[in-house]
Amino acid sequence: MKNLFKRTFELKESNCTIVTDKEQAIEAAIESIKLHRKQLENYIKTNQKFLISLKPVKIPADPLVAKLMAEAAEKADVGPMAAVAGVIADLAVQNMMAKGCDVAVVENGGEISAISNEPVDIAIAAGDEPLSRRFGFRLADFPMGIATSSGRFSHALSFGNAEAATVFCAEAGLADAAATAVGNAVKGENHETAIQDGIKKAKSIPGVNGVLILYKGFTGTSGRIPQIIKIEPSDT
Repeated sequence: MKNLFKRTFELKESNCTIVTDKEQAIEAAIESIKLHRKQLENYIKTNQKFLISLKPVKIPADPLVAKLMAEAAEKADVGPMAAVAGVIADLAVQNMMAKGCDVAVVENGGEISAISNEPVDIAIAAGDEPLSRRFGFRLADFPMGIATSSGRFSHALSFGNAEAATVFCAEAGLADAAATAVGNAVKGENHETAIQDGIKKAKSIPGVNGVLILYKGFTGTSGRIPQIIKIEPSDT
C-alpha cells in the first residue's frame, strides 16, 4: 500500500483512527466528527426518545446524522443510537473523499467506514478470546462498512452473548445497527441454534451483505464476506 497518513482522535465517546493518502483529509474527518456530534447532541436535547429508545423512532428530516441513524435503525429494528458510531464514521469518510483522496478509512469505536482504490486489511477484536486480533479481513470492494457487536466485550448494550457478531454492508451506519440486532439474537446453550438465529436475523435486514458470528468458540458465516486473513501481532 502507498504511504498513508494515520491519526487517532478522541472526542467524548468517539475514539477514532483515521487513515488516508492525503493529510488534509484527516482534518476534514475531524471537523466532520465534531460537527455531527454537536448536531446530534443538540437534537437529543429536545428529543430524548431518540437517545433512550431501543426500537426505531420517527425519522427526522434533519440533522443529517440523526436522519441516517434513524433510517439504519428502522431497517435493523433497533434503537437509533445503535447506529451512531457507524453513521459518524460514514459522514467523516464522505468529507474526506470531498478532499480528493483515494483512501479514506475511519474506525470509530470498532466500527469502520472505508473507501479505497486498493485493498485494506483490518483486524477483528473480541476481548480476550483466542481468535481476537489474530484474524481479520482484506477489504477489496468499496464502499465498505463493518461493525462488530459483542455481548461479552463491548461497552455497547447487547441482549445477546456472542463473542462477536460482525456485519458487512456498504455503509457503516447500517452495519452498526445490524450488528446490534444480530448480536441480540445470538444466545442460548446450543451454539448451532444461536449462530443460525443470528444469521437468520442478518438475512432479514435489507442492505446486509454478509455476517460472521463467533459464539462459544464456534464460527458461522453467511453471505458475501471479505477474504479472511491471519493477523500477526505486529500488524495490530
